[in-house]
Amino acid sequence: MSDGMLDKIRKLLAQAEDPACTPAEAEAFNQRAADLIAKYGIDKALLDAAKAPATKEDVDRRKIHVPGPYAWEKSALLYNIGEPLNVHTVRHNNGRRSDGYKVSMFGFPSDLERVELLFTSLLVQASHSLATIQPPPWESTVSYRKAWMWGFINTVKARLVAAESRAAREADERGDGPSTALVLADRKTLVDRRVEEAFTDLKRSKSVTVKGSGYRDGQAAGQRADLGGSRLGQAPGAAIGR
Repeated sequence: MSDGMLDKIRKLLAQAEDPACTPAEAEAFNQRAADLIAKYGIDKALLDAAKAPATKEDVDRRKIHVPGPYAWEKSALLYNIGEPLNVHTVRHNNGRRSDGYKVSMFGFPSDLERVELLFTSLLVQASHSLATIQPPPWESTVSYRKAWMWGFINTVKARLVAAESRAAREADERGDGPSTALVLADRKTLVDRRVEEAFTDLKRSKSVTVKGSGYRDGQAAGQRADLGGSRLGQAPGAAIGR
């Protein structure tokens, strides 16, 4: 990501996270940042495709530690950020959940950069929100926070999908390059192939059943979250469900 673009996105993040910022102002910053990061990803993919066909060797692998508490939900957040941005993440099934998880991320460098930036920022935003919200007296803090996280995760993913679709449509309307859908499909195929070669025994996890009243509050926080700044699996083990 260019230094200029990165600085612009970081400034939007800082503005949206400012406690003095009104909800309307934060939403405006959020939308602008989400559009910028989506536009960057689509434009970079099209530019690379115009230079030379992508190959499996262009796909990188990076490792990240997802810390506890709530490491399962945090790894699900990483998955749901990565999937719309063409990053495939694999959760390694080792150690205790309370210690967090090691996660491998596969993708093109520009997409990995987008995911890492967003994941770091959204973890901070989620932590700030959870620290200020009190669950109802009849519900355990753990149940409330887990439900909150899933509301946050699902809303963030929906917004990312919308931003990516919008950026792809605008790129096609300009008509100055190859088909966006074909370029992204080719890149996804290469990422999936790289994962399959690295892990031959991936398993999907069971779907998550969300319990707790925090889901709606998490959805609201996900709608406000700044998006400026995946299939998750275990090796061996299971992929995070949606």
